[in-house]
Order: sequence, then C-alpha cells, then structure tokens
Amino acid sequence: MIQLNGSNLTLIEMKQLIYDGEQITIDPVSMNKVKRSREAVEGIVASGKTVYGINTGFGKFSDVRIQDKDVDTLQLHLIRSHACGIGEYFPESVSKAMVVLRLNALLKGYSGVRPCIVERLCHLANENIIPVIPSQGSLGASGDLAPLSHLALVLVGEGKVHYKGSIVPTKSVYDDLSFPALSLKAKEGLALINGTQAMTAMGVINYIEAERLINQCDWIGAMTFEALEGIVDAFHPAIHEARGYPEQMEVAERIRTLTNDSKLVTHQGEKRVQDAYSLRCIPQVHGASRQSLAYIKEKLEIEMNAATDNPLILEDGQTVVSGGNFHGQPIAIAMDFLKIAVAEMANISERRVERLVNPQLNDLPAFLSPDPGLQSGAMIMQYAAASLVSENKTLAHPASVDSIPSSANQEDHVSMGTIGARHAYQIIMNAQKVVGIEMICGMQALEIRGISLASISAQKLYEEGRLVVPSIKEDRVFSEDIESLTKWLKTDQFDWTINRQLIPG
Repeated sequence: MIQLNGSNLTLIEMKQLIYDGEQITIDPVSMNKVKRSREAVEGIVASGKTVYGINTGFGKFSDVRIQDKDVDTLQLHLIRSHACGIGEYFPESVSKAMVVLRLNALLKGYSGVRPCIVERLCHLANENIIPVIPSQGSLGASGDLAPLSHLALVLVGEGKVHYKGSIVPTKSVYDDLSFPALSLKAKEGLALINGTQAMTAMGVINYIEAERLINQCDWIGAMTFEALEGIVDAFHPAIHEARGYPEQMEVAERIRTLTNDSKLVTHQGEKRVQDAYSLRCIPQVHGASRQSLAYIKEKLEIEMNAATDNPLILEDGQTVVSGGNFHGQPIAIAMDFLKIAVAEMANISERRVERLVNPQLNDLPAFLSPDPGLQSGAMIMQYAAASLVSENKTLAHPASVDSIPSSANQEDHVSMGTIGARHAYQIIMNAQKVVGIEMICGMQALEIRGISLASISAQKLYEEGRLVVPSIKEDRVFSEDIESLTKWLKTDQFDWTINRQLIPG
C-alpha cells in the first residue's frame, strides 16, 4: 500500500501504482486539510463574498457574478462544456496516472473539495475504473482543462471508463457496483480540471519508458560494438575522467565491463586507428541523454506534488488567491528536453544499424543476408529505422515555444505542454523500435562472427533475444520480428535479464 499525502509521491511509487497494481491509502492528516479547506469554501458561499470560480464565471467570464442558487449547477456546466477532448485516447496507464495525480494534488488541502471527491478518486484508482480521456485538446495553461474534464465527468457518472478490459459507459459500471454518481458542489468542478495532471501523467509514463530504453541502449550498443570489432581504447577511463561528466564516465565503465572478456573487440592500430563516432562516442552521446533524465525527474516529482489549482485556499481558508500555478511551462520545457534526449538515442542507434548492414562499412555479408542478392536480409530494416528517426526529428521540434491566446485573450500565453508530452511519447515508441532493429541486426552479426567469441554478457543477451526473434536463415516478414522484440524490450523480462543475468561477475 502507498499512502498519499500530497507532498512526497515519487516516480518509483507511480510505477508501482500504475504498472504493479499497488493500492492507495489516504493520509488522515491530509484528509483533515481537505476538510478544513472545504469548510472555507462553504464559508465563502455563505458569506456572499465574490471569489473566482466559486461564485463567478470562468476565464473571460470571471467578472460575471453567479447567483447563490446556481453555484452548484455552475460546476456541472463547467465540466460538460470543457469536455472537448478529441483524437485518440490516452493510454490507459496515462489516464490512471492522471487520477492518481489529481488525487494527490487535492490532498494538499488547497482546493476546497469535499472528502467524498478525494475518496471517489482513490476508489477509481484502486478498482481500476479508469476514465477514457481523449489525448488532444489541451493548451497546457489554465490547466489541462479538456482532458481533466473528461476525468471529472466520470465522478458525476458520465463519460466512459476502461473497466475489465473494455470501454464502457461510466453509468453502467456504477449501476453494476451500486456506486452513486456524485453531485458537484461549489468550486469542485474547477478544482478537478484546473491543473497540469494530463501533461504530468503523460510525462511520468514517458520518463518510466525512456529510463528503461536508455538503459537498454547501453547493452545493445555494446553488442553492436562487439559485432563491429570496435576499438575498446576509446572507453579508457582517463579519457572520460578528463571531461568530467559522471554520466559519460558511467556509460564508458558499463561498456568496458560488458565487453571485458570479448574476443571480438580490438585495440587501436590492430584493424584501424579510430572507429566511427556512433561507436567511439557512445559514452558521450548516451551520457548526455542520461543527464537529461535527472533534470526531467526533478521537475516531474515537483509537479506530481504541486498545488496547481486556481484559486488556492490558503492559511486554513483565511486567504483565497488567484494565481497561475496551472501554467504548464515547467513540464512543457522538460518534455521538450526529453524529446531531444530520446530522439538522439534513436539517431545514434540507427547509425549503428547502418554500420552493421552496409558492406562498405564492415566485412560482414551485405545486409547480413544469408544469401546476398537472392535474399535482401536486413536491408529494409535499416530503411524502417531511418524512417522512424526522421519522423522523430519532426516530432522533436519544441512545443513550448508556441502559444496561441485563448478565452478572448484573457489567457494570452499558454505552454502547449501536453502536446510536448504526447510527442515525447511518440518519439519514445519510435525509438524503441529503432533500438529493437539494432538488436536484431546485432544478434545476426554476432552469429556470423561466431557467438562463442563474444563476451559472456553479449552471449547471454543473444540467447535471450533468440527466444524472441530467431536467426535469419531466410528472408521473412521482418515486421513481425521488430514488433515482437520491441514488445519484449518494453517488458520487465529484459530488465530482469540485464540486471540479474547479464552483469559479469
């Protein structure tokens, strides 16, 4: 069980909640903060004081005073009108992360919702009743209004949910489970949708996937390095200490460790004096992408525990202030940074694929073909990798540099952070396939060289990989191999293999 209190949720805990089925409990102290915050809102309603989002309209309508009898109806109108999400649905993992993050934000006690709202979000997460949320339609300021409105609809018994492997109307699930739909009270609709939880949830999933991928790139890059009889001198520790980046030194050490018993690696002058950059500069390039992860992790974990509502109920209700914590710029920039970091991992991976298949760049059979000419072998796998890398270059254009005014120019600068997060996810999915292609080609090249000459680590990785993709003895539909290996790379099986089996010694 993971206890949420609004303040110290980590990415490791998010992984446990989203992927491992860990259950949520609520910190009683935080629930008391929620109650006091709600009492403050009810006091405002009773006093007749005008406060944004409680008894006023929204955005450009902030100057419109809402009659006391309509303050509850206002909240339902808000989420219905703002549920303008379009396009493909977010992955279920992202939508579940949104529920968890919205719950955690409300537990800070700054939003003025009733405890029943918090309890319902907790129940949705624990029972895997996950809102169906379209992925497009957010500007990333004033919060992720459209996506979070689709989440909020589920609390009132509307919209659709993922449940037991199907997409079904929320009402039918509530009826089956005898759950009452909630009726929103003053400020609750706004509190549910005014935040950055869509971009942050997508960012959490992106980080988990990217961290796994970047770790795998070292192992698969080392396999390619052996298959191309790389010059191991380039990983001499003094070279990397001379520059001083810890991540670069870490990658160099890992490559040295993985290849230390290989009979395929060479030394400078034995076969050539220098390797191409895609081999020689693995520590510099992989290390730089690793550096970005530390920055992105820091920003995500701050935002995961942030109050991004507006207005905020502060000082036990004594102060109610409108601000701009809903603006997604910190996560927008982090997601653009992640796009570049992962795109470069795919970029250098594809260059290594080219060196594996191009007979002008190695002494292996052309395109690793079992019968060059009659059979094309891995020729078009490199085409596919190049296509994905080129697509990533387009997707890597920063979303955060764009802004379009909205709400009659009241909201005149927005972050586009959710677009950046979505594009980062697409880049990661593409990169996984490129790295999968590299592993397929690397295994085939090692086999041609003589797998017994490879390091113990490469031999074990080869053995595991061959359980997923067989040796290329004859041309076949390689699309299926790419999909199979990519799927394997996304499972814990690869992580278990490299962490438990492949570490030399």
